[in-house]
Amino acid sequence: MMRSARNAQKTEDHRLIIRRLEELCELAILCVIYFLVWEQFYREPGLFIYNYFGRGKFVLMFVYAILAYIVLHMNEGFRFGYLKLSEVTISQWMGLLIVNFITYFQLCLTANVMLNPGPMFVLMFIEMPVSFLLVYIFTFIYHHSHVPYNMLMIYGNEKSVGLKLKMDSRQDRYHITKIVPAQISMRELAGLIPSFDAVIIADIPAEKRNDILKFCYANSIRAYLTPKISDVIQSGSTSINLFDTPLQLVRGVGLSIGNRAVKRFFDVFLSGLALVVLSPLFAGIAIAIKLEDGGSVFYRQRRVTLNGKEFDILKFRSMIEDAEKDQRSHPATEDDPRITKVGRFIRGCRMDELPQLINIIKGDMSIVGPRPERVEHVRKYAEEVPEFVLRLKVKGGLTGYAQVYGKYNTTPLDKLKLDLMYIENYSLMLDFKLILMTVRVLFQKESTEGFDKQLTQQEIRNEIKKSRKQEKE
Repeated sequence: MMRSARNAQKTEDHRLIIRRLEELCELAILCVIYFLVWEQFYREPGLFIYNYFGRGKFVLMFVYAILAYIVLHMNEGFRFGYLKLSEVTISQWMGLLIVNFITYFQLCLTANVMLNPGPMFVLMFIEMPVSFLLVYIFTFIYHHSHVPYNMLMIYGNEKSVGLKLKMDSRQDRYHITKIVPAQISMRELAGLIPSFDAVIIADIPAEKRNDILKFCYANSIRAYLTPKISDVIQSGSTSINLFDTPLQLVRGVGLSIGNRAVKRFFDVFLSGLALVVLSPLFAGIAIAIKLEDGGSVFYRQRRVTLNGKEFDILKFRSMIEDAEKDQRSHPATEDDPRITKVGRFIRGCRMDELPQLINIIKGDMSIVGPRPERVEHVRKYAEEVPEFVLRLKVKGGLTGYAQVYGKYNTTPLDKLKLDLMYIENYSLMLDFKLILMTVRVLFQKESTEGFDKQLTQQEIRNEIKKSRKQEKE
């Protein structure tokens, strides 16, 4: 009964060992490259207060390795195979840029003089193709050694079967060989589950879900759950151990006053710095918009932020004037004739969102937070999912969990769960991580893939029919 679970765990242990060896291998190669560049360009007698001779070079390389490990992990630069080749490569290049930027100033402080930054550009120029080659090799190893788990999905309603359709797009990682409704008895499930490596519990009533989860836990079978809103809220709770009965405290107030103060400081500082650095770009875009049709540079739209407060979000105008003169939402399509030539370019580069830095300075928004929705959308989504207003416990953001991990047409319920995950697990480091990951998203084509509603329902029905047919056979 336990052999399948033990084999799955052994396989997972082997994967983890391979992943750690890959990380160590790459860090060692990067450190050697760094040391060779340093020795060639920066190792001059008398340049450093304490010359790096003898064993000092190992300290130099160790510090670089630690910094690279932290930054690359934060930016998901070691997720070979889990993410696309392009995503991991971009993550690594961004991480190495940050590591080398910090390392340059570290060397300047050590030498007590501003050094020539040229060698750091040489270092980056060498590391980028090496990084790409290593990512390619490790991704290749993953896809040719990874055997996906044999998985059972237990679904509560037809919509939840849509998760299988999503997971089928990554059959290198997930292989759902059977789906069954939650209505079948626990005795039947107990006889069925042990023959699988893992179980997916999708939108099942709490009592039945708990029974299945306890059974999987007792038999060391890996279980994946689609969380309910209450689960996400509970994820940020604080454990209280003053009594012999464990308690979990859910404050439900959003961010603490200390977190809000620190977050606001960095919002103003980073947005102000970005406005200064990007001011020539702002001027260039504004001139281009004016020259094309002579219309207004900015586009204003009513959005909803903290505690339901409405404000005018700013964007560079990317459509013709009065594109929504009827004051109703008309989502843009790929070949929308309302989009101007300049607008098509700035939308593709996401530069139309840059004026929201002004909203952040004013205090309407934050750099990271739930994306502020249009007033009419909030009302519509709240009718569909009453808890949707819970995401208004913090200021809306320029980017956030849903922007990094979600898709163009992620459902309101899933958006809410992603945003609540951010609110309940907030930290300044999480903000920095999401900012880094947002930069990676900017280099990718906007994710518009998803499931057409009617097509999805048909596919879901087909999956259920296929499952029932297999049961009869």
